[in-house]
Amino acid sequence: MDVKENNLTILVFLNNIINKGHGRSVKAKKNIIASFLIKGISIAISLILVPLTIHYINPSRYGIWLTLSSIVGWFSFFDIGLTQGLRNKFAEAKAKGEDDLAQIYVSTTYAILALIFFFVWILFLIVNHFLNWSHILNITENMQSEISILAVIVFTYFCLQFVLRVITTLIIADQQPAKSSLIDVFGQIFSLIFILILVKTTQGSLVKLGIALCVSPLLVLIGANLFFFRGVFKKFRPVYSKIKFPYAKGLFNLGMVFFIIQVAGIIQYETANIIIARNFGTLEVTSYNIVYKYFGILNMIFVIFITPFWSASTEAYLKRDIQWIKNAIKKYTKLNMLLLGLGCLMLVFSQAVYRIWLGKGTVTIGFYISFWGLIYFNISMFAAKYVYFLNGINALRIQFWASLLSPVFYVILAILFINYFKMGVYSVFIASILANFNGYILSPIQYYMVVNKNKKGIWIK
Repeated sequence: MDVKENNLTILVFLNNIINKGHGRSVKAKKNIIASFLIKGISIAISLILVPLTIHYINPSRYGIWLTLSSIVGWFSFFDIGLTQGLRNKFAEAKAKGEDDLAQIYVSTTYAILALIFFFVWILFLIVNHFLNWSHILNITENMQSEISILAVIVFTYFCLQFVLRVITTLIIADQQPAKSSLIDVFGQIFSLIFILILVKTTQGSLVKLGIALCVSPLLVLIGANLFFFRGVFKKFRPVYSKIKFPYAKGLFNLGMVFFIIQVAGIIQYETANIIIARNFGTLEVTSYNIVYKYFGILNMIFVIFITPFWSASTEAYLKRDIQWIKNAIKKYTKLNMLLLGLGCLMLVFSQAVYRIWLGKGTVTIGFYISFWGLIYFNISMFAAKYVYFLNGINALRIQFWASLLSPVFYVILAILFINYFKMGVYSVFIASILANFNGYILSPIQYYMVVNKNKKGIWIK
């Protein structure tokens, strides 16, 4: 009886904590708790997939897969910021009760993205015949045919998922990121099942690996679109009669700013693998990505907490709930400090974790790259809370101008560190940190001017 009473007391206590506060905060807390469970599963699957994939095709070929995926990732430029623009426009329309307008934005976004990526896909199929992948990836000539086929598979997947993932943008805009994460986890689960089947039944093949890792998430995304548009988002489902291209102007005006900002991020993230492959070989691409995934766990944890903040900031700022915004920033700062401490522990035990995770002697990873990976992610997390708030209120002008400069700084610094100062792979992390000055310098200043000083002008544009 005592045990049951104690359990009931704990449940009541937890329920009170979760349901205490502003409705916006309660919704965020529920999503954070759900996201923790979902992300825990996601991290576990990722930790299993990496060594499984490396042993299936070997570390060098895994580096080829990562580099090719990065190159294809460049084509997300063609999104031109539409999904981020939709995220804010959808949240604003829904907050004002303008459901018809929200459906117009959804339908128009699906139509524009489908048209864009159909023509981009056709163009790639033509150009792919003339690409020398052996030279681009710095690999042997006898892999040209295999890589060319793999490129078509990956690019086809990329184009389809970019249209289908609009549903996850809507879910996040509705301040339910846990459900969006759940979609990704189902994709990972199917990928893991397919990879296990490949390991047991076939020899290592990049093409088979590509099919397994691309088909799985596509099936889940198709299912998610059908499920949500027949359920909670039924009144927002895309229909032909609601496609109104004049409304695209609102998406494009906001989307083009997000596009430039997005380009900066893509250049820094996607070119890292290419720079490393060209200067150090594809094996070092694997080393870099192992560190990125390992310390990226910290970022995954932080993203669970920060994701609802973007759309919640849109609502809070529209309703002039400034105190709620200030309290949220304080809580995220405390979380930054907590994750820094956890990251230091991860660094101390990193070599032991690599050996257990990947197997002894599979990949050699030095201390410096682990150290700078830790610094990179902690600075990124510190900056994220300010950037998310500014994105949520469409205060993008300063970030826009900074984004024009940061990719140039990044490439120059990375090449300078590698070729002139003869620094190792870790120099890519250092270049990223220095180039992202907007996040840890300009964005905190802009937040302070908007929230604490109530400044307008350039600060709010």
